Amino acid sequence: MIDRRGQYLADWRRIRRYAVPRWMIERAAERRLAGDWAGACAAARVRVGFDLASVAREYGAVVARSLEKDLLHLAPDLLRWHLPRLSEGRSTLATHQKIILARHRAGTLWVATPTMADGSQHLNLRFGAIPRTQDDFWRPQPQDWSSARHLWDSRHTAELLERHGDGKRVPFFHPDGTRVADEELGDTRTPVGLAEHVTLLQDQGEIKAAFDAAGIDLELQNLDLPARYRAENTTLVSGLPIAPSRLVEEAKRLGRRYRRFRIQTRWPSSLVVSLGRPPRAALVSNNKVDDELRVLPDPAWRRLPDLDLLRAGLITPEELHPLVRSALFPARPPAEGPVGPPDPPPFTPLRVRCQGDWHLVQVRDGDLRTSHTAKEEQREAAMRALGGEVTGCFAVRHIWHGGDGRLPRDLRAQRRDIFLRAQHGDAPGILRLLDAGADPFVRDGRKRTLLHYIHMVDHEELLPRLLEAGLDLEAKEQGDRTPLHMAVDGYGSEAVIRALIDAGARIDIVDGWGMGLIDLIKRTRRADLGWLRERLKKEHPDVGGMWWGPEDEE
Repeated sequence: MIDRRGQYLADWRRIRRYAVPRWMIERAAERRLAGDWAGACAAARVRVGFDLASVAREYGAVVARSLEKDLLHLAPDLLRWHLPRLSEGRSTLATHQKIILARHRAGTLWVATPTMADGSQHLNLRFGAIPRTQDDFWRPQPQDWSSARHLWDSRHTAELLERHGDGKRVPFFHPDGTRVADEELGDTRTPVGLAEHVTLLQDQGEIKAAFDAAGIDLELQNLDLPARYRAENTTLVSGLPIAPSRLVEEAKRLGRRYRRFRIQTRWPSSLVVSLGRPPRAALVSNNKVDDELRVLPDPAWRRLPDLDLLRAGLITPEELHPLVRSALFPARPPAEGPVGPPDPPPFTPLRVRCQGDWHLVQVRDGDLRTSHTAKEEQREAAMRALGGEVTGCFAVRHIWHGGDGRLPRDLRAQRRDIFLRAQHGDAPGILRLLDAGADPFVRDGRKRTLLHYIHMVDHEELLPRLLEAGLDLEAKEQGDRTPLHMAVDGYGSEAVIRALIDAGARIDIVDGWGMGLIDLIKRTRRADLGWLRERLKKEHPDVGGMWWGPEDEE
């Protein structure tokens, strides 16, 4: 059986470590407190798609002033902290999400998450009507967070204590962040005690009893699904980090439109809830669910992952976002050091079995160093060039730089740390690692170099550093894609694509599927790259041409 709780905790521990680095929180807070909301958005990697002058012209000065008040208190780093994430081993933002933050008469302030799971983690902040597209039928419904301002508005962050506790403390913890003794837990006469009791039942796999304790009648038996799925009914619901004790009250906050709603589980079912007397919940096959039935926003039904991580001892209160720490634990003394996700750890020496003995390898001085002499390394390199098998330290070094094979576990963790920071746009973190001696030539498990991730970070500082180190602009990953391929197909900014080309990246290239840059531009419908498309037609008309999609730009 899959350990869904263990997977959930591992996912969120990774998210909290990498997704919103401490420097981002500090820079965004500095700009917000200075009254520079646009600067705060830039620090938190949020692209703003409007300006107040245009809002005033289209919606009126009153709306523009009201919107500006919200923007001055928008904490974009806190919003990023709370946004829904992909799971099952991933840590990136849930894709294709549209989150409504506030309504100002006819206009809506909303944010869009990325369209690719492995693409840039930039957010897009918009104002106006949420557009509808032909693809909306398979994409998630917009989530309404307008009644959950504590997740993004600095004026309302203290409400987190009320929404997930009783206004005095949160489940399992005292107001100062210390643990409540086991014998003091589960007093169902209080809201926070009831939440503890329900959570403990969930921990024991007593899902029906947990919903019963929360006053919700749960039906799991009448699901119209093949037998192999019916057997997993309880597992489907137990795998949800749901908070039954909060469910009804949170739905009521959203108004009468949420008298009946659904919570998306894993395919192929949804948990449909009706707020009758008593409230009822049933697991229903998705092909039996009314498409117009509203999806309950994530904050209204999820447990706070920060509390789950704290309870499991996987993080400390000092590793939380500062606004979350102060909201959840108002009596906690000031921290002795900085608050937020930790900085990259130092590289430590690791033992590798080599030639019948244990040798130390370590990332330092811009390489993966071994205890072998230069002469021994030259001999092994010559052997590999002649087709011979290399083992021990030499095999590890070969794999580290993109060769086939599997690294030792601890070394995989060090490599994963580098590339997770790249995936989440943590250019300062990567620069700090390079300053500490990280090897810029390391490749991940898909043979991608740091240049293959350059479109996911703010490239102005990192790209020159990597090029100065000597990284190859034409390096290919396992799908034969170069960094420029990845930037075009991964919705990298026009600026980073121009920077790669200006640095000498070739444009007459095809990947392992025979697709050239012109195919990727067509497939992704990138109107911002019309200049590159015209150049490709003129200079390399015979390269690519594999994409047979709509020719809207022709």
